[in-house]
Amino acid sequence: MEKLVRDGKVAVLVSDGWGAGFHSWGAPIEAIFDPALVDMIVNEQIQEAVIYVEATYPDAFTGGIDELAVHWIPEGVKFLIVEYDGNESIMFRDAEAWITA
Repeated sequence: MEKLVRDGKVAVLVSDGWGAGFHSWGAPIEAIFDPALVDMIVNEQIQEAVIYVEATYPDAFTGGIDELAVHWIPEGVKFLIVEYDGNESIMFRDAEAWITA
């Protein structure tokens, strides 16, 4: 899987807006790391990003693309993308206070 890495951090696409998620609504893991898609989002090429996702990841829901943002996560850090009402956020495994039964 190809990833964009800068200064030891990996670019991860997360849909920060309300209404529709990206990864949480069906985009594969490869899509959240896709360097070409990251570049389109950084350059605000939303229509091009939608066309690219439809061609590259045909099962992905494209409704959350207009709200995608790049988050830079240190290489090797474990995380989840969690969603509430379409708003995605990142939960880091080591930063959460897990409860033990």
